[in-house]
Amino acid sequence: MKHLSLILKVLVLAAPLWLASCIGHKKTVETKPAEPVNLENRALLEKVNSNNQTGEFVTSKIRFTVEMGALSQSLTGNLKMKRDDVIRLQLMAFGFVEAGRIEFTKDYVLIIDRINKQFLRVPYHHVDFLRNSGINFYTLQAMFWNELFLPGFDHVSEAQYDSIKVQGDSENTILSYEKDKMTYSWLTESATGRIKMANILYTPRQGGNTQLNWDYRSFAMLGRKAFPDDMSITLTTPDKEVKLGVRLNYLNTDSDWETRTQVSSKYSEVDVDEILRRFMAL
Repeated sequence: MKHLSLILKVLVLAAPLWLASCIGHKKTVETKPAEPVNLENRALLEKVNSNNQTGEFVTSKIRFTVEMGALSQSLTGNLKMKRDDVIRLQLMAFGFVEAGRIEFTKDYVLIIDRINKQFLRVPYHHVDFLRNSGINFYTLQAMFWNELFLPGFDHVSEAQYDSIKVQGDSENTILSYEKDKMTYSWLTESATGRIKMANILYTPRQGGNTQLNWDYRSFAMLGRKAFPDDMSITLTTPDKEVKLGVRLNYLNTDSDWETRTQVSSKYSEVDVDEILRRFMAL
């Protein structure tokens, strides 16, 4: 029972971080072009995009570590992703029994607590936090896949290059984009175009800043291209800081799995407030 309680805590702790990192919006955000990108900067942006995986599926065993204040927990599980369709995280008990699941699609977030037979299914636009940021499923996908993103767009193409500010030297380059109270930035390796860190910063006039930082600590080969296999994710709000470590093992491109979870009729549905209430009570 102690092990199952640990899994539930990880689910509850991780949920606000995932929700914060993929909040959607009701309408497309229009980007305002910055100064035209010169040929050298355009070449760098093309280099960054050239690192994108070309495959449709990514699967892996996964190890989580969650830290909040003095609390620190670790757990194993599985990660399954299909490009432009779904991201699924499964938390395992005793190494082989699924105890919890977080599933992101383009339309909703699904969180399943198999310990208490409960679930939460919420459309992105029903979550208040960062509603107006323009961040959606594609933002979270880009972060897992080590790719650029812009709010309101599914992918970053050459047509959006002029919206991105480029600053750097021969070693590191910082890419950034600002919209209202949001700042999106990436630290890249100038020579390879590989993204080393992504950051989303929300700076309201009152109440303190909220920041999501996604650090890529190492990479492994998946097919002919490198894929991040060790990531450190930190959500900092005026009241709390949650750190999530994600370590991938046995990277693969398995496609033999159902991309949507069917929730049993025996499970009861809870709302976002209930998930956040548990989070705040820990």
